[in-house]
Amino acid sequence: MDIADQSHTPDGMSQLVNSRLDDIERVVYAGFAPRFFAYLIDLIVIWSLNSIVSRPLLNVTGLADAKLWIELLSAANICQSAVFFLYFILMTLFFSATLGKMILGLSVHSLDDNPLSKGQILFREFIGRYISMAVLGIPYLVVIFTKRHQGIHDMFADTSVIKNKMIKLHQELKSTTN
Repeated sequence: MDIADQSHTPDGMSQLVNSRLDDIERVVYAGFAPRFFAYLIDLIVIWSLNSIVSRPLLNVTGLADAKLWIELLSAANICQSAVFFLYFILMTLFFSATLGKMILGLSVHSLDDNPLSKGQILFREFIGRYISMAVLGIPYLVVIFTKRHQGIHDMFADTSVIKNKMIKLHQELKSTTN
């Protein structure tokens, strides 16, 4: 019996889905390219927020040139970093997606199919991103090689990014394979 014949029976369909689950999951989860372009959009949004809010606020308060010993500890750097991390944390907390992900039809989901917890969001968006950025963003490339297209920050939080148009298929696959 070939694959086409097997798919006409419920057991055959289940066997077919189980045998091709890795391939199907690669389609359901967002790969490197859409996530990269979403991140670029997010960086533009963050740059805009810093240009419109942070820099003028630092100038008005006279803190634009303030720093503690080194440039890394400057008021501007601390403020811009706060905007960066708060953007990702708050957008994921309230919308399960940043503006870049929304534009590209992506969203962050927990691998255990429960709603994202605050702990997962903090691990993913703060600790995971901080570690990934500390080594020049190289851990983001892990997305290319993992089955569910997870980055290091996703692995820390047991999350991944799913294409919104594939959420229903993802849920049906979970119920079929369980």
